[in-house]
This record gives sequence, C-alpha cells and structure tokens, in this order.
Amino acid sequence: QVHLVESGGGSVQAGGSLTLSCAATGYTISSLCMGWFRQVSGGEREGVAEFDSDGTIRYAEFVKGRFTISKDNFENTLYLKMSSLKPEDTAMYSCAARASFGGRCRGDFAYRGQGTQVTVSS
Repeated sequence: QVHLVESGGGSVQAGGSLTLSCAATGYTISSLCMGWFRQVSGGEREGVAEFDSDGTIRYAEFVKGRFTISKDNFENTLYLKMSSLKPEDTAMYSCAARASFGGRCRGDFAYRGQGTQVTVSS
C-alpha cells in the first residue's frame, strides 16, 4: 500500500514561490508513475504535472514555464517547485501515484495524498 503525505503549502503573494513535497512510504517511487494535481473548492481535480511513461514529464499548459516537477528516489519524495504564482493557482494540491511496469505507466492514479493548500493573494 502506497501512502503519500504532502507538505509545503501556504499563503504567498502573487509572483511568489513555493515548493511542495510529497513523501511516499510503502513503495519506492522509482517504481511508480507520480503526478501532482490540484482542486479548487467545489471544482474538479485537474492535472498539474506528472512523470509519464519512460520518465516523460508532462505539464498542464497553465503551469508551463512556472512549475517544475522533480523527484528524489533516495528520499522517496516527489516535489513541485512553483514560481511566478498567480491568484488563480490557489487550490488544494495533492500528489498521486499509479503503477508502472517496464517503464510504462498503467491504470489510473489509485493512490492519493490528502493534499496541501496553496493560497495566492493579489
């Protein structure tokens, strides 16, 4: 069972930066496909960034050039470095994991953390 715990959220002014962390236990993230998602209260969850098959990194258009996803396999932790934050980036950010076999991501993101709140003020 994969257990994910996010941290690093907070309140910042527009233009500021934050780095989110997602610590994983129960499984090594090098054997998983990991991603970051966000959800505004009352809204739908949307993908932000992810490691796709064969390590390909994908970003949502609205964060390209501003956010960077990375991971530390030794620390078993996923990161999301966010810069040039905008008020519309305000949301609950969560990390998620799905299976990986032979370098290919499989299935849905079955494992999710509780999330960490990011609030950007203008």
